[in-house]
Amino acid sequence: MPAPRFPLAAVLAGALCAALASCVPQAAAPGTVQSSTPLTRASFYPQETGLAWAYLPEGEVAGGAPYVVQNLGPTLFGGEAVSATRMTGRGADQTWYRVTDAQGVKLLGIRKPGVTVRLQPAWLEYPAPDAWRAGLTWQGQSQVSLVADDGAVKGSGTLSYSYLVQERRTVSTPGGRFDVWVVTRQISDTVGGLFPATQQLWFAPFVGEVRTPEGLLLTERNFAPRSGGQP
Repeated sequence: MPAPRFPLAAVLAGALCAALASCVPQAAAPGTVQSSTPLTRASFYPQETGLAWAYLPEGEVAGGAPYVVQNLGPTLFGGEAVSATRMTGRGADQTWYRVTDAQGVKLLGIRKPGVTVRLQPAWLEYPAPDAWRAGLTWQGQSQVSLVADDGAVKGSGTLSYSYLVQERRTVSTPGGRFDVWVVTRQISDTVGGLFPATQQLWFAPFVGEVRTPEGLLLTERNFAPRSGGQP
C-alpha cells in the first residue's frame, strides 16, 4: 500500500484552519504584498531557490510528520556569497551554507539554534558532476569553530572526512524510483563528535539526496522531473 503523502505546499504553508478560531466564513481581509519564486527543474546539484524535499526516517511506520528541506536561496556567510538550505520538522531547525562551483559542492558552515559551525577550508561534500564513478574517493580536513550568537567562540578543533562512491543502483522510496549513487562517508573530529562516524547516503543527479546521511528517505519533492531523466 502506498505510503501517505504530505503535499509540500500544505507542509510549507502550515495548517491554516488550526491558526484560526474557527473555519466559518469571515469577512475578506485586505490582501498583503508578497513575492514568490517560480519553481524550475533542478540543476545537477539542485540549488535553485524554492526547491523543497520531504523526508521520513528509514524504517519508520508511514504516516508521520515529515522533515522538510528547502532551498532558501543566496545569502552571505562569513562575508562570502553562498546558498542556504534549511531543514525543519519534529523540532529540528538547521541551515547549511554551501557554494557550488566547478570543483563540486562545498559546505562552509551550519547554523543551529544558538550556535554556528564554521568550516575552514570548506568541506567538499560532492565532486565535480563529471567525476562521478564507482570507486571514486575524496577526502579532506577542515578547521572547525563553534560560535555562539553573541560571537563568543565556544569550541574549536579539526574535522577529517573521506568519501567512497560504492556503486550506482536503482532504488524505490515513497518519493519515486531513482538511479542513485551509493556513497559512504567517514568523519572524525576533535570537537565532541559533531557527526556520526560512518554514514551512507544516496545521491540522484537533478533530484538531490534520496537518502540523507541521517538515514532519512525522500518521500516527496516540489519540482518537476527532468525530461528523459529521473522520475
